[in-house]
Amino acid sequence: MSPTYPTPLRPGDLIAVTAPSSGVPPALHARLDLVIGHLRAQGFRVEEGHCLRDEQRDASAPADARAAELTALLLRDDVAAIIPPWGGELAIELLDRLPWEALKQARPKWLLGYSDTSTWLLAVTLRLGWATAHGPCLMDLAPGQDDALTRAAMALLAAPRGARIEQRQSSHWQSKWTDFALVPGTTYQLTEPTAWRCLNRKASSAPIDDVQFSGRLIGGCLDTLVHTAGTVHGDVRGFIERCRGDGGVESRCERAGEESCASHGEGVVLYLENAELSSTALVRAMHRLRWSGWLQGLAGVLVGRSAAPDSTEATALRYQDALQSPLGDLPCPVLVDVDIGHRPPQFTLVNGALATVRWNERGGGQLVQHLS
Repeated sequence: MSPTYPTPLRPGDLIAVTAPSSGVPPALHARLDLVIGHLRAQGFRVEEGHCLRDEQRDASAPADARAAELTALLLRDDVAAIIPPWGGELAIELLDRLPWEALKQARPKWLLGYSDTSTWLLAVTLRLGWATAHGPCLMDLAPGQDDALTRAAMALLAAPRGARIEQRQSSHWQSKWTDFALVPGTTYQLTEPTAWRCLNRKASSAPIDDVQFSGRLIGGCLDTLVHTAGTVHGDVRGFIERCRGDGGVESRCERAGEESCASHGEGVVLYLENAELSSTALVRAMHRLRWSGWLQGLAGVLVGRSAAPDSTEATALRYQDALQSPLGDLPCPVLVDVDIGHRPPQFTLVNGALATVRWNERGGGQLVQHLS
């Protein structure tokens, strides 16, 4: 099931900036001005929405106003892309307010972001069939942010249909954010070594030589998407069923030179990241996904680095054990601590694109997307 890809982004195109969830308070306007100026320096025209430069009651504006502005931008033929400043908490309020039938007639446009932005990006892919981009938000795209994964975000939006985009595991990641209000021009402080892991490897002292799986990408922020599971806005089970029969789907693990089939999957790679869920909340959320059919028939699972603090209590459930509980028995590879989400840098993942993931303990991870 191939999605509808928006027209590649080109200099001179119009990028709309609105905040369907959290807005940008005055203390952070210097950072916002910087990143918008950086877009203009690259040759893009930028239009700011009314729901952007304020934050009241954990949102940029009342829900009706946010939904109306996003709807208007989605329906406009002259808008080539919509890039929110970041996510937030209350994008879920928009899902029942968007005119989905009318949007089926709209010109597809690139939508980029993560965190709460993925709440409506997922719905757009599932309900409209558009390819959407889960990756750095606008406030991440500062001048001087030159790591390979962040640079790839805008390059991917400029890629034509049929393009092959390769991204490799980062070398280091950021554990703490610098306050944009204090240092508007700050870039990532990449200090922690990146190390993907295979969660459901068999007990063995030998290194895993190769893990590989392929399928259509779908996913986002677990904290918010769990509340859409089993609804029309989060019908990932239906997406999996529609993707059955896609070519080139495979999944394998090689251990000590011997290949064994982990799962042939059904053509879907599910990716998730945890922003704030505690270990016990994570277990509950994952079981909700399981019951909603999100974990059935997958080619593989990618789990981003968690941004939630792990418990230090001796009797508490630790994060890694919390992952093992709902995911450890899946018949497909599950890679964790991947470059996705609130611990940057992160991949730009196109919902609906066909992807191949490769990883081994010696060489790290690689993700290749085909916009087909």
